[in-house]
Amino acid sequence: MYELLLNPIAFSLGPISVHWYGIILGTAALVGLLLAVQEGKRYGLSPDFFMDLLLLGVPSAIIGARIYFVAFKWDEYKDNFLDVFKIWNGGIAIYGALIGAMICGILYFRYKGYNPWRILDICAPSLIAGQIIGRWGNFVNQEAYGGPVDESTLRNTLHLPDWIVNQMNVGGGFHHPTFLYESLWNLIGIILLFVLRRRAFMRAGEMLMTYFIWYSIGRFFIEGLRTDSLAFDGPAWLVSIMNGLWSPMTVAFEPGNLDAAYGDVRISQLLAVLLIIAAIAIIIIRRVTGAASERYADPIINRRTGLPAGVKPGVDPDAEAAAPDIAEKTIIEPREADRKDTPEHKDEGIKG
Repeated sequence: MYELLLNPIAFSLGPISVHWYGIILGTAALVGLLLAVQEGKRYGLSPDFFMDLLLLGVPSAIIGARIYFVAFKWDEYKDNFLDVFKIWNGGIAIYGALIGAMICGILYFRYKGYNPWRILDICAPSLIAGQIIGRWGNFVNQEAYGGPVDESTLRNTLHLPDWIVNQMNVGGGFHHPTFLYESLWNLIGIILLFVLRRRAFMRAGEMLMTYFIWYSIGRFFIEGLRTDSLAFDGPAWLVSIMNGLWSPMTVAFEPGNLDAAYGDVRISQLLAVLLIIAAIAIIIIRRVTGAASERYADPIINRRTGLPAGVKPGVDPDAEAAAPDIAEKTIIEPREADRKDTPEHKDEGIKG
């Protein structure tokens, strides 16, 4: 008899229970922040810029994720509206989180005067790092798992440790640890992004598009193993396309049995395919039209000031580098040669 080894509640403070799910998501957000701050320093972006983004982006991501999930399962929530707010029990969708976070981010970047493509590129590794860590919240909650699998496959073929294998015993049977598959896929993805962002051929926006392509490929195939996918009843031709694209996986895996009441087209799979197509098209179109003239390695220019990020109007950059504490007092003045024709000099000449 296998028992749940991990208690979803990490600890309690009086009547308040702190869930592992929240701790893991908080850790994911913190790691993402640190990655963005470190890369942002190369372009003169301050840590406060990303801290403000985090404070705005995390609530936006959670709200977007919950709205997305609840929208496709409204029949289960319409009579229990208060359950909509119980996110500690799981039930948030990563695509909804991305939609919420990106809408918030784009508005924030424009408000600050930056090209959203440039900042989103910097944040791409942070997004995938958050997913690497965040999936372990599903592990603790025993959710987002795959179809049935033999215990021997988990222990002897995949060589998973006991604490993972035992946690995958849900409802008296063992299941595919799809959270682990996706976490490992994204781990390879973040390494890929770290390598690509130092390549001279990368243009503005292409780090973000690479993230979407990589994540969506993995999500498409891993989603097919799950038994709790959000789905809808689609036309026969669409069902055939989705099944055909997933068919290479049948060499080693059985598809997860999806409840007919949910539908026959997995929403996440369809979105993954559309994202891959859209990301590739955006890369090609932006290159062909010249919209991607900026490279990832180019300085990030603030559109409001016309200056590189981190350079303040009226402040001498050389003085700021040499003595940051007095930089704000070091105002860039025109050279004497450039001052001769100013109105003040002309008045002085007349008076003389």
